[in-house]
Amino acid sequence: MSGFPMAVPVRRPPTRRSVLAGGAALLALAACGNGVGGRGAERLDARVDATRDFLFARYSGTRDLAGRAQAVLYMPLVTEAGLWLGGAYGRGALRIGGATVDYYSATRASFGPQIGAQQYGSALFFMTAEALAEFRASDGWAVGADVRYALPDGGGSLGVETTTERAPVIGIVFGQSGLIVGASLAGVKYTRILP
Repeated sequence: MSGFPMAVPVRRPPTRRSVLAGGAALLALAACGNGVGGRGAERLDARVDATRDFLFARYSGTRDLAGRAQAVLYMPLVTEAGLWLGGAYGRGALRIGGATVDYYSATRASFGPQIGAQQYGSALFFMTAEALAEFRASDGWAVGADVRYALPDGGGSLGVETTTERAPVIGIVFGQSGLIVGASLAGVKYTRILP
């Protein structure tokens, strides 16, 4: 042994560049895992049809809710992953009167204590013409406090209360699988896209 002290590795805090690069990598991973990727409108519409049919068959009340809504945004599959930095991505379609009028992406970036991955479907029921017009006119609409959640219970009944029913937008998260508990639409940004 020599008389020189051993070098001790120094841990440095992450730089802004490494944080942004990590977040971009997580979003890219989420986008690859959504099962749609570049297959076009026909493929996306087929997934939306399957999602709608699943909701109507599995959760009583969703067919009636869709019938009273001005429009419904179906997101068949949202993939979320996080390791301190997190991201979520999915694609879906806005339907008015049962017909697709626009396609949207759903994205979310988050920072904080988190680890794991999950996938889920979601639907936004636009109950008022004003809420729908605001959504369609925006360049990027983010879920805020005006969205009320209807939670499907274990028996398949949709928990729509009177206060929820009067909300301008009702959100449902369903079919969750993965390691992150408690899927929510809080902070999700919806942007119109080409399929």
